[in-house]
Amino acid sequence: MKKVLVLPGDGIGQEVVNPAVEVMQVAAQQQGVTIDVEEALVGGAAIDDCGSPLPDSTLAKAKAADAVLLGGVGGPKWDDLPTAQRPEKGLLGLRQELGLFANLRPALLASSLASASSLKPELVSDLDILIVRELTGGIYFGEPRGVETRDNERVGFNTLVYAEHEIERIARVSFELASKRNGRLCSVDKANVLEVSQLWREVVSSLAADYPNVELSHMYVDNAAMQLVRAPKQFDVIVTGNMFGDILSDVAAMLTGSLGMLPSASLSASGAGMYEPVHGTAPDIAGQDKANPLATILSVGMLFRYSLDMPEAADNVDRAVAKVLADGHRTADIAGDAQDAAVGCRTMGELVIENL
Repeated sequence: MKKVLVLPGDGIGQEVVNPAVEVMQVAAQQQGVTIDVEEALVGGAAIDDCGSPLPDSTLAKAKAADAVLLGGVGGPKWDDLPTAQRPEKGLLGLRQELGLFANLRPALLASSLASASSLKPELVSDLDILIVRELTGGIYFGEPRGVETRDNERVGFNTLVYAEHEIERIARVSFELASKRNGRLCSVDKANVLEVSQLWREVVSSLAADYPNVELSHMYVDNAAMQLVRAPKQFDVIVTGNMFGDILSDVAAMLTGSLGMLPSASLSASGAGMYEPVHGTAPDIAGQDKANPLATILSVGMLFRYSLDMPEAADNVDRAVAKVLADGHRTADIAGDAQDAAVGCRTMGELVIENL
């Protein structure tokens, strides 16, 4: 038996996890595996219920699970709370407490969806990029940080810091992934102006000899952002730090036309992981059955692949989603001019299950 903790979170997170869990159970049953699903609160929903974005009980359940499936956290309802009490602190806390240092964000676009992108179809058709983002270090976690008064004015400050071992472990994950794909790894930094990036480039370069089947290149982050929208298919695997990865993965996501299509995995050294759609909580459409559940369903595929060691189930989920899209079914975010034919969140989940 496998144990999965489900954290619906806020907004459309509470809608997209339901069909994803149903898909997960069907795909697991096909492999003769039983999954024990438990649910808990995180983010704004947890704040409303018990005053904390990450209750101790939720963290304990997450540590005991084989994997965590998250819907999303946050929304304007909680925007005025102090930084330390906002829903996003629950997400950051989970990443840190579970040691989820490697964030995998694929940007995939089947030819059947090429028209959904704002770029020319020939630039993005059959796009397949994997961005590997270091997730527990860098400027989001560095100390000191804060806002203080200096010379009678407020000054905000954050610290960008990476240790060698943090760089090496995310680089090795990236080299391994590249070796199983098309053998090309691009490390993105800002080594022309940042000492941290100079160390990053030095450490990544020192590992290249251990992976002779992988072609390593380096690119400054500003150029990488430009190249992603100029000629995205030049990339295979991209590895970068926390802040750069946060930005570039959203750029890559929009190459596909919709954040609603993109899954992600955040992995620890042990293989335990948290899986979530790249999109946010979209409070403007929450509760209206308009959300696209495919990113969450594809996140379930990654959950099977990386944490539950069930590659056949992962392949089946991926194929079922591809078949639904090939048959022309679309949610509103990817329907383009055919909005009248768009299906809802629940129906899209049912279609995936039919194809399983």
